[in-house]
Amino acid sequence: MVKGRQGERVRLYVRGTILGYKRQVESKSNQYENTSLVQIEGVNTKEEVAWYCGKRMAYIYKAKTKTKGTRYRCIWGKIARPHGNSGVIRAKFKSNLPPKSMVRLKVERSGFSCTPATFEEVSQCCSADAFRHL
Repeated sequence: MVKGRQGERVRLYVRGTILGYKRQVESKSNQYENTSLVQIEGVNTKEEVAWYCGKRMAYIYKAKTKTKGTRYRCIWGKIARPHGNSGVIRAKFKSNLPPKSMVRLKVERSGFSCTPATFEEVSQCCSADAFRHL
């Protein structure tokens, strides 16, 4: 532990908001569900997005039925590139995000793989091996 931080928990992820899907310029009809647009908390410029490119992310949700002893499920994804100049990113997920997913998201802050200390809910439903294969 770091001096002065005894007993304090450090959050190793940052929250994000799913804005929608990628669209063509000025197109209201064409949308691409395989690419999601995400706004990360505290990221407001294109330059700040560069650090997050290539990082993993997890969409965590609660299901009705239990599987493997838990109701939490997750969909893993990867940050592909910035979208515009305001800090929005494009992300590709293992399976496309459902339309009702515009709720919450967790993005890993550092380059190491997922551990139970990083995502408590994810460690219940997803293994670290599945995280590395994205």
